[in-house]
Amino acid sequence: MRAFVVSQYKGPVRPAEVPEPVVGNHDVLVQVHAAGLNLLDEKIRAGEFRQILRYELPQILGNDVAGTVIGIGAKVTGFKVGDEVYARPDKDRIGTFAERIAVAEADLALKPASISLEEAASLPLVALTAWQALVERGDLRPGQRVLIHAGAGGVGTIAIQLAKHLGATVATTVSTGNVDFVRGLGADVVIDYRTEDFEQLLDGYDLVLDSRGGKNLEKSLRVLRPGGKVIGIAGPPDPAFARDLGPLLRLAATVLSSRIRRQARRLGVTYEFLFMRASGSQLREITALVDSGALRPVVGQVFDFEQTVQAMESLGQGGIRGKAVITHQNQPGK
Repeated sequence: MRAFVVSQYKGPVRPAEVPEPVVGNHDVLVQVHAAGLNLLDEKIRAGEFRQILRYELPQILGNDVAGTVIGIGAKVTGFKVGDEVYARPDKDRIGTFAERIAVAEADLALKPASISLEEAASLPLVALTAWQALVERGDLRPGQRVLIHAGAGGVGTIAIQLAKHLGATVATTVSTGNVDFVRGLGADVVIDYRTEDFEQLLDGYDLVLDSRGGKNLEKSLRVLRPGGKVIGIAGPPDPAFARDLGPLLRLAATVLSSRIRRQARRLGVTYEFLFMRASGSQLREITALVDSGALRPVVGQVFDFEQTVQAMESLGQGGIRGKAVITHQNQPGK
């Protein structure tokens, strides 16, 4: 089976012949039609998360998949051969930049009927991130106000739409060329980060979804009302996240996040780190929102499977609205 792998951290991504996936009793074998690209793929290649995500190299990259079921494990009950599905595989079982992948039944869902497989492949990781940040952690309610940074990016484009569906007032930060684009997604307040400072313009917000970290995260604390919350997906990791990772990593997370947590306490707000998790049940909720018209995927660029190396390089260049996707549709037999 052909796949794209990284053999050493910070090394190049290369094509390789790899063994066929092992299908367990509760697994579904998926013929990959399309795979979404995420910044997480580049971070894994660069070894940025190797203390948290302990992959045995060489590792097939890829964290989003959409495709067709071609086999099921003996104890699978929810899917059948021929189903069109999508998923963010569990963090320990990634590898969607390949021709086939085995995914746990619990992490899989039928793809939305109203969109293509390429569009479906753009959704799982970013839509689950948005759902877990805004619904599960943020408990966002009608009438509340939320700031979503990087509104034209993969997470941002979905988070804006989900927040509007939940009845919130949405502010977002984007570059000049994306101001009208995010207004079209539903953003109520749009801040051009090239010419405006969101900290000077916003105040009293209930929730912030921060995807940038650093000074941006610190400033985000100061636009919250007392009791408000920042959910960060760029770090630093907090002790709650590291609870199950062992004492050394728990100590490291405590130290790394001590400054931002201390600043939050002084302001009477809270900071939480989110590293999203796979969930087929939440994807089914997202499927319903897509098919109802409440959410629409944003695919900014499509690469052929054989262009996976170039696709990975594009992650560091920016400028793509929404998500980039790798497709197998031009491959022989597809």
